[in-house]
Amino acid sequence: MADNKINKHGQGSKVVIQDNMRLPFHIREVLGNKRRFENAAQAVSRMILEKKVNRIVRAGKSAYDFEFFRADKKHIIGWFDEINEFVHFVKDAAEGGSAKEMAIVLVGEAGNGKTFFVDFLCSKFREFLSRPDNTKYTFEFVDINELGSYGNITVIQSQTFEDPMVLAMNVFDSKDETKEFLGKNGFSDRRIESLFGNYRPLGACSEYIWKSIRNFCSGDLDKMLEFIRIVPVPMSESLGTVTGKYSARDKITSSAVDLLGEESMFRLLNIVDTDNPYKLDVRRGALARVAGGGIHFSDEIFKNKKDLVQIYLQVIQNRNIELDGFKWPIDTLIIATSNNWEYNRFVSEKEEAPIKDRCRLCYVAHNTDYKLQRELTDYAIGSEKKSTISGDQMHEDPNLNYAASVSVVLSRLPHSEKLTPIETMKLEAGEIAGEKGVKTLVEVKEMSNANPDVTRRWGQKGLGHRDLGRSLQILGSLAESNEGKCLFAKDIFKALERIILDYVIEATDRDKFFADLKIAKKLYREQVKTVIFNAYRDDPQAIRKDVLTYVNMIIGMDAEHLGPDKMWRYKDPQTRELKSIKIDDKYINSVEDRLGLANKERKESFRNSIRKIYGQKISIDPAYDFMDNQELVKAVTDVRLESDVAGAGSLVGALANRTNEENLKVYSRMIDTMLQKMGHCLTCAQKTIEYFCEKEDEH
Repeated sequence: MADNKINKHGQGSKVVIQDNMRLPFHIREVLGNKRRFENAAQAVSRMILEKKVNRIVRAGKSAYDFEFFRADKKHIIGWFDEINEFVHFVKDAAEGGSAKEMAIVLVGEAGNGKTFFVDFLCSKFREFLSRPDNTKYTFEFVDINELGSYGNITVIQSQTFEDPMVLAMNVFDSKDETKEFLGKNGFSDRRIESLFGNYRPLGACSEYIWKSIRNFCSGDLDKMLEFIRIVPVPMSESLGTVTGKYSARDKITSSAVDLLGEESMFRLLNIVDTDNPYKLDVRRGALARVAGGGIHFSDEIFKNKKDLVQIYLQVIQNRNIELDGFKWPIDTLIIATSNNWEYNRFVSEKEEAPIKDRCRLCYVAHNTDYKLQRELTDYAIGSEKKSTISGDQMHEDPNLNYAASVSVVLSRLPHSEKLTPIETMKLEAGEIAGEKGVKTLVEVKEMSNANPDVTRRWGQKGLGHRDLGRSLQILGSLAESNEGKCLFAKDIFKALERIILDYVIEATDRDKFFADLKIAKKLYREQVKTVIFNAYRDDPQAIRKDVLTYVNMIIGMDAEHLGPDKMWRYKDPQTRELKSIKIDDKYINSVEDRLGLANKERKESFRNSIRKIYGQKISIDPAYDFMDNQELVKAVTDVRLESDVAGAGSLVGALANRTNEENLKVYSRMIDTMLQKMGHCLTCAQKTIEYFCEKEDEH
C-alpha cells in the first residue's frame, strides 16, 4: 500500500518540486483559508451542518431533520432520533468534548439500516472531500536515496496520510521554535494557539525520516524543506483510503495485521538501519489508510476475537497505532455496528467491559412509521422492471406497497394495553386514531424505552428490511405471480408467513407477528373496499371526495350565512376557489350512524373533533384529506355502497354473478376503470374483485 518509489534514473536525478507543492506555500494557503486544516470530526460535522436543519414534530415530540441525510435518490429514511444522536456525537468530538476519545456503535437488529447508514455517510464524505475547497493534503519525503540508508527507495509518503500542518507543527523539536517559524509565515498568536488545538506528534517513521534529513542537512531548514513535497490525499474507495471498512472475520483468518500492519520484506531489503520504524508497513492495516482525517467503519465490531477488540480499545482511547513499540498518532472518526445478539453476548463477558465504556452506544430501532416505510418498500421492490421466468414484463399491484409496508410496521410495534395496534400505527405516522391522542403514544414509547432489555424497547423487534426483501423474492417466485405476470398484493401475506416460519426463531415473536399479519390483512381488506367502490364510481378519487364532502358539511352546518336552502359557499383550501355545497343532514346522520354514534351528544362531540382536526391540519397542510381516518373512510364507503348499490352485499352479488347482461356491464366497466385510471393490470384487477367478493379477512 505504501508509496515506495525506486529511482530509475540513477542517483543523480533529483525530484523537481513545484512551488505549489512546497510546505511554505501550503502554510500560506491555510493562513489565507484557501486550504483547510481540521480534524475528522470537524470535517464531518461541517459537511452535515452546512445543509439545512429543520425542526419538526414526530409522533408528538420535537425532532430535528437533517437535510444532508435526505439527499440523493436513495437516502436515509426515518432515523430521526438516531441521526440526532450521531450528529451531536460528532459535533461534541469536533468541539473537543469527551466524544473525541470515543467510538460510536450502532446497535440493533439485522436489516434495520445500520450498514446502509454508514456507507451513505462515507460515500457523501468522499464526495465532500472531492470538492476543491475541501481537498485533503499530505506530504511525502523525496530524494530519500540521498540519505544513503534507504537503498533504492527514493520517495516515501506519510504512512498515515498526516496533514502537512502536522509536519509544520513539528518542524523543530522545540514548540517555541516551531511557533516562531509559523509566526514568520504570517500566523498570529491567536491563530497559532487555534492551530495547536489540533496538535499531534509525527508518526514514528515520519519523525525518524525527518530527523535523518535534519542531520543530513545540518539543521538548515531551507535545505530540509527541499526533501518535502505536498500532495493531495488519494480518494479511493477500493483502496480504503479516507473511508475504510473492516468487517469482522472468523478467528482463524483474522489477525492484528488487518488493522495495524506488519513488517515489509521489500523495505527490509532496502533499509540499512533495522531500527528504522519505516520497516513496518502500517498501511497494510485498515487503520493507517483512514488515519489522516478519515472515517473507519468497523462492521460487527463485537464479533471480532478478543485480541482485536483489545486493539480497538487502545486505538479508540489513545488514537494511536502501536506496533513493535512504535506509535503513529491517528485522526479518525470510528463508527461501528453490532446486532443485538452479539452485543448482549459481548456484554455478558464482564472482562470486556472497558471497551463498552469507550463507546457511545446508539440503539437503532426499525422504522415504525408506515408512511415512511412505503419509501423503504420501494427500495426493496427495486427501481428496475421485474420480469417473469419466461421473460415477460411483471406488473406490480398498486396495493402491494401498502400491504407490505403495513405488515412489517405492525410487526415492529410493541403491543400495549393503552392502544390497539392500529391506533399505535396511525399515531406513529402522525394520523388520527379516533379519540386516542399522541400523548398516549408518547407515554407508551417512554414506558417501552425504559425497559433494561434493549430488545424489548420501541421498534427493536420486528420484521426487518431483509425480511421484507426475502418476502418480495418469494412473491416473485410464486407460480401465480409468473402465470398472471403480476405481483398481486394479497399474495405478499403468504410470502410473509413463510418468512415468519423460516426466519423467526422465538415462538412468542412468531405468535405476535402472525397476529400482526391478521390485522394487516384486515387493513388491506378495507383498502380493497375503497378501491372497488372507486372503480364502481368510475373515479379513483370518489371516496376521498365523499369523505371531504362530509367534512365540509360538518364545517358548513354552523355557518352564519347558511340560508334556508342549506347551501354553503366556501373557499377550497387547495385551489383557493369558491365552491358551493348543500348541507345534507340525511347523509351526515347516515355516516355517523355507521360510526356507531347513537345519540345527539356523541354525534356533536365527533363533529367538534373533526372541526378541531380541520383547523389544525388545513393551515399546515392544505392537501390534508382525512383519508387517514380509517373509521370515517369505512363509514363513508359503507354509506355510499348502501345508497348506490343497496349495500356491499348487492355489489358482491352483482360482481360474483355475471350471468345477466347488467351485472356483466358493471363488472366490465369496473375492470376498464381499474386498468385505465387506477394502475391495475387485468390479473390484479380481476383478483382484487374476486377477493372483494369473498368473506375472507372481514372484520
